[in-house]
Amino acid sequence: MGVKVAIGEMLPCTAMIIVEACTIFLTIMASTAMSKLGMSSFVFVVYTNALSFILLIPYSFLFHRRDKTEEPLLTFPLLSRAFILGLVGVTIAQNIAFAGLSYSSPIVACGAANMIPAFSFIIAIILRKVRIDWKCQGSIVRVIGTLISIVGILAMTFYKGPVVKQYSPSFLHLATSPKLLVFTSTHENWVLGCFLFASASFALPIWNIIQAGSSKKHPHVMKITCLYTLFGTIQSALLALFMEKDLSVWRLKLHFELLIIVLTAIFGSLIRSSVQMWCTRLKGPSYPLFFKPVGVPVASTCGCVLFAATFHYGSMLSACICGLGYYTTLWGQLKEGETKKDIKGNVSASDEKVHLLQDQKQEGDSQV
Repeated sequence: MGVKVAIGEMLPCTAMIIVEACTIFLTIMASTAMSKLGMSSFVFVVYTNALSFILLIPYSFLFHRRDKTEEPLLTFPLLSRAFILGLVGVTIAQNIAFAGLSYSSPIVACGAANMIPAFSFIIAIILRKVRIDWKCQGSIVRVIGTLISIVGILAMTFYKGPVVKQYSPSFLHLATSPKLLVFTSTHENWVLGCFLFASASFALPIWNIIQAGSSKKHPHVMKITCLYTLFGTIQSALLALFMEKDLSVWRLKLHFELLIIVLTAIFGSLIRSSVQMWCTRLKGPSYPLFFKPVGVPVASTCGCVLFAATFHYGSMLSACICGLGYYTTLWGQLKEGETKKDIKGNVSASDEKVHLLQDQKQEGDSQV
């Protein structure tokens, strides 16, 4: 029995760690395709989402095959939401993020991704969905975590630190191996790359708000995903045609570039979402969120071991600060949620007590 429990605890954790590690390796491969092979980031987004849409068509119907609730999908309110989801989540967020990758490195992607809870908190304050309660511990912790995250991304932008010295254990033969992958862009603009990644992370909480509203109106989540992927592909294609005047950028080299597009599409549209939903069903909706900062140690290890000549200590430290801010903000959010539940529970208990006293009083009056 104990072995089964241990396996049940380890499997979701291991799956999420593998997913985050694969995300970093695919990011390194995408960075290589853009820096070493000159692949356009805009074209990469178009091809990746086009293939994702093709894969999602059969997968969405298989995923919802047991759901008998047939609600109309092609309605104007839902189509308009899917259009906006594609605009914010694909056309804006993905194009900005991969453009940022073409100017910086995967460690920046890890650091900026950890800004999402802080940006979500800031957007919630702007929209007046959240009010800072200085008497609530969770609210104070969220403010502190947001400030830590901001410090982390600013440090990453303006301080790279010394380069990690080239160190290769003799049994790995890394020093003499050809540089098949690159970690830092050859046409580097670090400040611009950090700004673009931060902008993409700011767009994702807005996308999450719209996605949450769409899921309430239509329970077939994967069909909505398929629909907004289609809109995002069309919008990104128009953007790519505007940004890339040379049509030769659309011609793929049928080896590394095609491989990274296929792997990214399969992983992003099918594997990652399936693993996250599986872990959510087993462990709750907050479980996958705890593994986002795992990309920081994975990217740092890859940078130190494989790309030490171009990797900087300051970037690694800043990414760790962003990860600390992520966990602090997330912990404050969960703590704040628990406090609200306790307050609602106490209010409900008080109401029940009042109703009970009223009933007893009415019974006493009736007996008199």
